[in-house]
Amino acid sequence: DVRHFFPEEKIESYNDAVHAVIRRMEIDTGRRNLMVAHQFVTGAAPGGSEEFAVGGVENVDASVFDAFDYVALGHIHSAQEIPGALARYCGSPLKYSFSEANQQKSVVLIDIKEKGSLDIRLIPLVPCREMRELRGSYEELTSRKNYENTDTDAYIHVTLTDDGDIHDAVGRLRTIYPNIMLLDYDNRRTRSAEEAGWDFSGKEKSK
Repeated sequence: DVRHFFPEEKIESYNDAVHAVIRRMEIDTGRRNLMVAHQFVTGAAPGGSEEFAVGGVENVDASVFDAFDYVALGHIHSAQEIPGALARYCGSPLKYSFSEANQQKSVVLIDIKEKGSLDIRLIPLVPCREMRELRGSYEELTSRKNYENTDTDAYIHVTLTDDGDIHDAVGRLRTIYPNIMLLDYDNRRTRSAEEAGWDFSGKEKSK
């Protein structure tokens, strides 16, 4: 698509294409310049809910944004700075997978001062319901001393370590943890299946 508009440019990669587009913006570097972009920037750490194209073909190097005083990036769910650049992924406002269970979601507040001066502040976001991951035997997870005074109303992923399957585990555990979203097993049987290369997840999705 970019080659079609700039046939005189040597464009051999996605990075070249983005660089060509920005170069044609004729940016006045003496003024404050902000970029809002939806890109995978090299060095960013994806979470469990994002995928990169094979070989990183869609990655762009942070140096393509050198003309900007700040780059606000979207797409990756995990809030993070880009190493060596004034660029940041704000992250998603909510947790969308259990890979994000331990993340602190936030909003980025930027005070744009004189050229070359930015004040960046993170404002934490607190969801109505958290995400948690619990691991242990059925007996451990149903012991009052282990769940009392904990956030049992959170969206929960349970990993049972019992060697035998627990009959109606999701239904029974929901009497304590009403918002179980996923239950799986990690025991000798599931580990043996993984070592043998079988397609056996041991997961029981909630209905």
